[in-house]
Amino acid sequence: MFSRDQLDRYARHIILPGVGAEGQRRLLDASVLVVGAGGLGSPVLLYLAAAGVGTIHLVDDERVEASNLQRQIIHGLSAIGEAKTDSAATRIAELNPDVRVVGHGERLTSANARALVREVGLVIDGSDNFPTRYLVNDACVLESTPLVYGALSQFEGQVSVFASPSPGGRGPCYRCLFPTPPEPGSVPSCAEAGVFGVLPGIVGSLMANEALKLLLGLGTPLVGTLLHVDAADAEMRRFEIARDAACPVCGDHPSVTELIDYDAFCGLA
Repeated sequence: MFSRDQLDRYARHIILPGVGAEGQRRLLDASVLVVGAGGLGSPVLLYLAAAGVGTIHLVDDERVEASNLQRQIIHGLSAIGEAKTDSAATRIAELNPDVRVVGHGERLTSANARALVREVGLVIDGSDNFPTRYLVNDACVLESTPLVYGALSQFEGQVSVFASPSPGGRGPCYRCLFPTPPEPGSVPSCAEAGVFGVLPGIVGSLMANEALKLLLGLGTPLVGTLLHVDAADAEMRRFEIARDAACPVCGDHPSVTELIDYDAFCGLA
């Protein structure tokens, strides 16, 4: 049963074909892991919380800085210097008291990734570095947990769904698209190259859309499809991704069966 406050809050979902009361209850009972409370994590967290996703595990070991506020809209001036997990939890509590935020103010590592993924039914990766992306992907494949992926670079972004069931079996994983990391220093970070302030909102909203679709069993998720966003020219393009039978993680004969030291693997400090 819903309380009167919940009936008011979720009225537009409850009357919506494809969601309804049953779907809203599924959202309230759902548990997800969001990696990163930055540019991508901000809209993801806000929209999942507004939709009533009941439990959000949030992992981020950084503190809010003034340079974040150009794009990380979940944080404000009063949060500068505060742990991002705490700042995000405060904002979500103001937005929707139905949502429980479990903050993990630590770095995601090979030692804790699988345990965190086991706690949830869906993972959303809003990280901004290659070691974390490979780590999250591999943990999701090993734990058979769907992964919503997003990435940014200057005016462009990407969204996809990895390691999720598809009509032909399990869909591709991140390594099917990018088998090995780029050479150290070959891809500039956001701090080095910059990022258009509104782009994380666009890409993060698309990620939240995919997450809600997966939680509700609604529509056609981006399994086996990479959606490319060009904010400068207002264009979106779709690229099909095939599962790689030789993938070392999700392939027919995987060689990666445990998480590894991705900092060393990627050659990053």
